[in-house]
Amino acid sequence: MSSERNMSQDKNMSIEGKIKRKSIYKQYEPSNKPEKRDESAAYWFIFNHKKILINLKSNDKIPFFRNPEELNLSPVRIQYMGMLKGKSCYSADVEPGTVAPKGMIFKELRSLYDDLDEDIFLLAGKAIQIVNWDKNHQFCGRCGSPTETSKYEMAKICPKCGFRSFARLSPAVITAIIKDGKILMAKHGYRGDMYGLIAGFIEPGETVEEAVGRETLEEVGLKVKNIKYFASQPWPFPNSLMLAFTAEYDSGEIKVDGKEITGAEWFSADEIPRSPSRMSIASELIDWFIENYPTD
Repeated sequence: MSSERNMSQDKNMSIEGKIKRKSIYKQYEPSNKPEKRDESAAYWFIFNHKKILINLKSNDKIPFFRNPEELNLSPVRIQYMGMLKGKSCYSADVEPGTVAPKGMIFKELRSLYDDLDEDIFLLAGKAIQIVNWDKNHQFCGRCGSPTETSKYEMAKICPKCGFRSFARLSPAVITAIIKDGKILMAKHGYRGDMYGLIAGFIEPGETVEEAVGRETLEEVGLKVKNIKYFASQPWPFPNSLMLAFTAEYDSGEIKVDGKEITGAEWFSADEIPRSPSRMSIASELIDWFIENYPTD
């Protein structure tokens, strides 16, 4: 490999991912409390378990109306989320088995990635996490008393013992590991024959770099070096923040754990097997590899 190509790859490995995702804040202003009572129509992110209500006749797909009762919907809980396109927006959940109004349908959020604008998809991801947090924190985790929703922040407060529960994320790392111009891809037991990258949740007391090293060693028995940040992605399935990295192989032989990982191999750019969908940041890491390590 020429020195020019080495310099180019070193430069590319030191910058964030070149594919920039749209911001959730492109058309959205977050808030947990409306400044004044708004009686006009609003955007409603309504969930029936993992499925979101979609308006088949609207370009936005997100239902826009004044009150769910107009459509004979009775949400179990409602949460104010802020302003979308200058209008109030809410998240809510309905009882399982609720039938979608005429012209609408409940669909799995994952399946809508190509149908929604990316910033709207991200906002829907935030909405389902708020819904699940609200639903799962109706009682205090310390003393079991019914909680109250804070008027000032996204928190549940126990009026008996004072314990506060906030909506939380689970940070996770995902890494493109390179050796001699090839990328390491692994078969995850729950994905059948689909290959992916090494990933896992960060544990208490770890830095993100330490998590990259530990997950790689645990899952495939390899040590890595030159760990560099690439980009991040909110991942609401169920409540993660994916932190993507690139790294170089350091030492060791592939030895899969046999639990989470059932197989792993090194692939050149023209050998990439069936891999994650475009909605995952894993696909951006793979695109980065193909661009920076083309097959000679």
